[in-house]
Formats: sequence, C-alpha cells, structure tokens
Amino acid sequence: MKTYIGTKLIKAEPAYQEIDLKHIPAKARNGYRVVYPDGYESWSPKDVFEKAYRPTDCMGFEGAINLLKKGYKVARKGWNGKGMWLCLYCPIDNMDFTDGKSYKQAHYIVMKTADDKIVPWLASQSDMLSEDWHIVE
Repeated sequence: MKTYIGTKLIKAEPAYQEIDLKHIPAKARNGYRVVYPDGYESWSPKDVFEKAYRPTDCMGFEGAINLLKKGYKVARKGWNGKGMWLCLYCPIDNMDFTDGKSYKQAHYIVMKTADDKIVPWLASQSDMLSEDWHIVE
C-alpha cells in the first residue's frame, strides 16, 4: 500500500459534537466544524483535526510555497514594510532578445513592495526558517 499526504485549504472553528453518544466521553466529542471550498460541511474530532491541519496565520516556508503554487498571495508577519506580499508570476508569452531568439519564460516568485513595485524575489535564510507566513486575502 502506498503512503499519501494531502493538503486542503479549509475553514474551521471549534465545535462540540452534539450527537447523543453516551458511550463516548464528552471530552472526546470536542472537535471542529469544517467547511470545504465547495461548501460541504463536516465535523472532525479535535485530535484528528489538529494532526492534519495548521492555522494559515503561522505557516512554515513549505506551506507558503505550496500556497503560492496554488495561486494564493503570502506574506510574513515579520516583514517591516506594510502591504508587502509574494505571488507566483506565470508569464504567458515568450521573450524576444536582441540575438534574434525567442525564449520561453519560467515561473518565478515576485514581491509587491511597500512602495507598490513588483520585483523578483529570493528567500533569505530567515524567510525559509520562519513560522510566521500567512495568506494575504
């Protein structure tokens, strides 16, 4: 049997399972109400949920990169400038240069700076090791 790992972006809030389950202690009924992107709602036990999900306001770099690949904007709480964020830039056209050749552009990460410019971005060591990444709505 193969092993799989999945990533879903969901909305959730603490919730109490209100089904009358006399054989399950009240503590075990604590959990989360989960709402999926398609509107489907479910309930998940607290321990199961917390092993599978992490709040999006305190992600590591790997979570931020995964969200960039899915089209989200991300930022760090630790950045000094206001309104700064990253997104994945996906060029549409090839780029023609003076050598007469046309080159296909690769995807890359850009930053919206505090002074409203878009620039190519490279991660620093502190960016890659930080746990304060979050989605920019």
